Formats: sequence, structure tokens, C-alpha cells
Amino acid sequence: MARIDAHLIRKGARVLNARKGRLLDLRGNRIAEIENLGATEDQFDMINLSDNEIVKLENFPHMNRLGTLLIKNNMITHINPTLGEFLPKIHTLVLTKNCLTTLAEIDPLASLPSLKVLSLLDNTVTKLTDYRLYVVHTLKHLTLLDFMKVKREERIAATNKFHSKESYEEVKKSGAKAYCPVHVGDTQYTIKEHGPKVVSPTSERIMAIKAAIVNSETLNEVARIKGVKCRVVYLRHFV
Repeated sequence: MARIDAHLIRKGARVLNARKGRLLDLRGNRIAEIENLGATEDQFDMINLSDNEIVKLENFPHMNRLGTLLIKNNMITHINPTLGEFLPKIHTLVLTKNCLTTLAEIDPLASLPSLKVLSLLDNTVTKLTDYRLYVVHTLKHLTLLDFMKVKREERIAATNKFHSKESYEEVKKSGAKAYCPVHVGDTQYTIKEHGPKVVSPTSERIMAIKAAIVNSETLNEVARIKGVKCRVVYLRHFV
């Protein structure tokens, strides 16, 4: 498991993208947390942290140049509510295939004052009934959500849907009751998305999950057991 440090940053591929912006590529290093990005000296327009094992979107230094952050295929369950104080110029954020499960977990993205393009594809939260209208209402400057243009009709519908604070909070509360299936071998378990409890567990089921994790040497191996990488976060509570 790698750590972000000056050596890794120097080793990371540095390229010019199609718009002549500078890109730092830190994909696929099994990075578990964001740290030491001050060593970039804010020289990059885009940073790619995809295909790692990052759980929390936090701990950025002030980066006035960074405009695009790609963090696809990680394990993110938490976003720092003050993120925008450190990344004021972020206009594009790709969080595809992470572990965001509730509408409330999206709220911190409202701190990003320049955010225009957002992808949350393949996060459990996208399956909630009011997901898209909620995001459009919460992130009022978005022009593209999940690679689909935010239409004027959606903005109107979102305004009507969340015309009061009470309606906004009610949808947020109902959206927190999501469940997801977890597979260990040929057996399916149901785990509550927001919290460590198993729904109607048996001792045999818990022992099977523990054994599968203990016998796995890496997070990626655990992910292969379950079939979906982000579920490692929830299964950790049983060990």
C-alpha cells in the first residue's frame, strides 16, 4: 500500500492534456488516504487518483490551480464539508464507482464554489428515487451531472420538490434507508448501508464473512470475494 509523498509525486506521470493543462497521474498505487499533496506545489490543473483505495475525500492543502480531480474506483464514504476552502477552482469532479450511499453524504460538495461537472455513477446513492433532483437542488451551479446535461426543467422541478426546508430534510432522511446485497461465495447477505449492523444475522453468516476476510491478504482480494470493492468498508465492522 503506497503513501502519497514527494517520491511518489515525482514518479507520477506528468503529461499535458488536450487543453494544454498539466496532469499528475497517481492511478493504481493502492493509496489509502490523501496526504502530502503540498509537495505538488500547486503545479497541476488535473490530478488523477483513480483506481486506489481512498476512503475519505479530505486533507487537501490549498490548491488554487487545480480544476479537475479524477477519483474514480475508490472506496469513498466521506467528503470533508470544508473541501471548497482548499479547492476553490475545482470545476470537474469524477467520483464514479465509490461508496456514497446517502443523500446527506453529497451535501459537502456544495462547498465547492466552482463545481460544474460531477459524476457519481456507480455509487449506491444514485439508485435513490430523488437522487438527481436532490443533487441539482443542492449543487446549484452544476451544468453536467453523470455526463447528462442539467436541464432547465430539472431545475424547476427541483425547486418545486424542495420548496421548504422540511421537504428537503424529509427526502434526505428517507434516502438514508438504503440496503445493499453482499456476496460471499454463493451466499447473499444484506448489510445496512449506513452503519455496521447486519440485517437479521446468524452466527454462521458472520463467521463466513469473517473467515473470508481473514483469509484474504489484500483489500483487492477482499473485493474479489464480495464482487463489489466498496463493500469492504462495511465488512470491516465484523472483524
